[in-house]
Amino acid sequence: MNDQVFRVKFWGTRGSVSVSGPEFVRYGGNTACIEVQCGNRRLIFDTGSGVRQAGEALSREGVEQLDIIYTHSHYDHIIGLPYFTPLYNPMMSVRLWSGHLAGQMTTGQMIKQFMRPPWFPIESDICQACINFQDFRTGDTLTPFEKVVIRTDKLNHPGGCVGYRIEWAGRVLALIFDTEHVDGELDPAVLGLIQDADLVVYDCTYTEDEMPRRFGYGHSTWQHGVKLAEAAKIGKLALFHHAPSRTDDEIDEFERLAKLRFEQTFAARDFQVIDL
Repeated sequence: MNDQVFRVKFWGTRGSVSVSGPEFVRYGGNTACIEVQCGNRRLIFDTGSGVRQAGEALSREGVEQLDIIYTHSHYDHIIGLPYFTPLYNPMMSVRLWSGHLAGQMTTGQMIKQFMRPPWFPIESDICQACINFQDFRTGDTLTPFEKVVIRTDKLNHPGGCVGYRIEWAGRVLALIFDTEHVDGELDPAVLGLIQDADLVVYDCTYTEDEMPRRFGYGHSTWQHGVKLAEAAKIGKLALFHHAPSRTDDEIDEFERLAKLRFEQTFAARDFQVIDL
């Protein structure tokens, strides 16, 4: 029975741009894409390059209803959408949600502008799935289906970004990427989303040593993720949005150092599955 399953699958854990090569084997090279299973329903958060393989897997499983929810629309978080095979399946029903551009651009406009010539050879109206676009404002609470509650808040990222707190069957998953912290401060919005969460997926693109050269880029560090984890009394911390230059050995070392300070830390890797 899957009625109470709360499962997280990482289809892409890299930030900025996808990578390949022998130094990126263990953690993978796909950009941001996370599948969340709540009972018999599926949610996809962001459609980075990892969503291509997610779509193939969902098609094999016979999934016919799906919600895709965006944190924001930078390339690394949307680039895989045109290669998501369920969009071309007339038996599929897909809802796409966004809120980071509220008042500037609707979800439908965002998708149509991205998926058209000259950026892509075909327009989005070729998709045969039943597609619905859902708009919201940061701070809204979403209820995509019964008994699933998704709380939202604004993250500190150029162009806007939404953080999510997904509550299902008495458990909590928080997705906090992309966001930049202020040195010496814990963002109240982030703390509110992650408080007592069972799992927090956090933007750990840089290190504290790198941050002075990266201010304004809109990303954070594993060190700050640990501080938040301790303050909010979370269960597990997943290091996410690995820098494209970050090798397997470097990520291993960051995971080791983070675990010394917060034992329930792990570095997320492509195709990893976590049950809450």
